Amino acid sequence: MIRTSSVIALFAISGMLPAQEMASAAATAPEELFRSGVKAYNMGNYSAAIGLFTQVINQEPDHLNAHLQRGFCHSLQEDYPAAIADFSAVIQRKADHLWAYTSRGSAYSKWGKPELAIADFNMVLGLDPANQEAYNNRGWAKKALGDQEGACADWNKSRKLGNAEAKIILKNNPCN
Repeated sequence: MIRTSSVIALFAISGMLPAQEMASAAATAPEELFRSGVKAYNMGNYSAAIGLFTQVINQEPDHLNAHLQRGFCHSLQEDYPAAIADFSAVIQRKADHLWAYTSRGSAYSKWGKPELAIADFNMVLGLDPANQEAYNNRGWAKKALGDQEGACADWNKSRKLGNAEAKIILKNNPCN
């Protein structure tokens, strides 16, 4: 387990946290640790952020945002199994969490598991039928499975909902 003082010392040595931030990071309250984790994330120090979010989760296992943020960090480090575990922890605690399903679906896609990604994007669309991002992402997962027709249908639906990115996708991936 990484101790707060170890993380603070690491930040101090590397110059990653200004002196006034070190004082607030020294507090062990979960919200203080969470804010420090977000700052580390914003600075691109994903390993330190993971350590801080882990401390939050150790103190408050149901802290949804800590699981979500740690999942983002794992995804950025291309540790998709760890990211999926964090996004799944959010879903276990809040079954209608759109960002957790979207993020887990994206991690499944990047990990080469498009069938599982499609299932998550279907969940998003079941909860929010106008979710443009879910249509785009599901389109990419369908394309990975060789379903160009299904991919085009999703990208066209996203475009019709007003998604500018879908217009670019369709331009670069011609559909009939």
